[in-house]
Amino acid sequence: MNVYDSEQMLARLKPLGYQPSASMEKADLIIVNTCAIREKPVQKVFSFLGRLPHLKHKNPDLIIAVGGCVAQQEGTAILKRMPHVDLVFGTHAIGRLADNVRRIALKKHRIVDIEMSPDIDSINSVAPENYNQNVSRFVTIMRGCDNYCTYCVVPYVRGREISRSPHLIVEEIRSLVNSGVREVVLLGQNVNSYGKKEGTVTFAQLLTQIAAIKDLYRIRFTTSHPADLGDDLIASFQTDAKLCHHIHLPVQSGSDKILKRMNRKYTRASYQKKIDKLRAVCPEIAITSDIIVGFPGETEHDFKETCNLLERVEYDGLFVFKYSDRPNAPASRFSEKVSEGEKQERLAAILALQERYTVKKNRALVGSEEIILVEGFSKQHHDYDHHEAAIQYSGRLSSNKIVNFVMHGDKDTALKHGEGPGLKGKLIRVKIENALAHSLKGAAV
Repeated sequence: MNVYDSEQMLARLKPLGYQPSASMEKADLIIVNTCAIREKPVQKVFSFLGRLPHLKHKNPDLIIAVGGCVAQQEGTAILKRMPHVDLVFGTHAIGRLADNVRRIALKKHRIVDIEMSPDIDSINSVAPENYNQNVSRFVTIMRGCDNYCTYCVVPYVRGREISRSPHLIVEEIRSLVNSGVREVVLLGQNVNSYGKKEGTVTFAQLLTQIAAIKDLYRIRFTTSHPADLGDDLIASFQTDAKLCHHIHLPVQSGSDKILKRMNRKYTRASYQKKIDKLRAVCPEIAITSDIIVGFPGETEHDFKETCNLLERVEYDGLFVFKYSDRPNAPASRFSEKVSEGEKQERLAAILALQERYTVKKNRALVGSEEIILVEGFSKQHHDYDHHEAAIQYSGRLSSNKIVNFVMHGDKDTALKHGEGPGLKGKLIRVKIENALAHSLKGAAV
């Protein structure tokens, strides 16, 4: 979401003459876009800001701005703590960014703008340019959340749930496709409840509208809240050819006791039932998830329940986080805190357990032929064996697994593919030859 928001900021500042700069030393404006979901990112924000005063000393006209969730959460406290910061703007103030920057440049006074707006289309209404000519792009379809999980700060920094107008989403994606984008990732804290408040279309119906866009090859989305995952969306994995066979379905814990304390609104059994439904309609679907270890009150038995769930589901991949108290979140006031040492041990144990299943899933693909959407050269392509005229590319399966593959041929053919757009943005059939822990290797067929 912050990547998308940053693109919105660039698009809105362009009419003022601002362009992206590769050097902070030469910049006229520095924007720090922030995240408050865990404690560590917040610490990084203030550490980074603490390294900027010398730039302000060299260039008194430099404008330093802080946006995003930390800005929303801390407000005027940032100005007090960081006297060199000129602008603090919250998650709903992106539409007012250009005006605020203009006012600061003219009048040299500091501004805090953290007012929340009920109109999401005023926040996201500019179709950002495809600056880097990326094949895949993020598109926010909704903001905020109404679930109020006890560990989460999102409702307090991004507001209540609001959905963008479907026609604006389709229009933005069509514009991106015209600039060369071939895959979109639809973003929302809970995409499953898209449009429900507004009474427009359901998320499954929105997917159908987007799938009708010519020259768009693939659609992904994140995140799905398990409590709101309906049969219509599950059926979309069978009926919508452009919808990728991957779902990120955060479970957070395998213990019903902990799920209840988290206010997740589902049980382990109901979660597993939805996993079974997904695999029934789309047997090849890749399922990834989030786990929080060390939530207040999590006993060794609760943790083993989570490990047992991993063994039952066999996820394709997992994001694991140590619980940390967040301002305003109810869990910050819960007792029975788990020690940092125990959290670290549980984190390591979960990661080790999950690696077995990730490797198992990857190895099962060795020998198969799969369709890859090529994103560009692999990071190692310059080191590859060019005297054999083999160019190494990178792309993803529908399941979101990364594949690095080679294109063999005579030197002229390889150079033809290797220069300019080449295979980028094309669907290529690749034979999977090797499975690594977090990626696959293969060769174009």
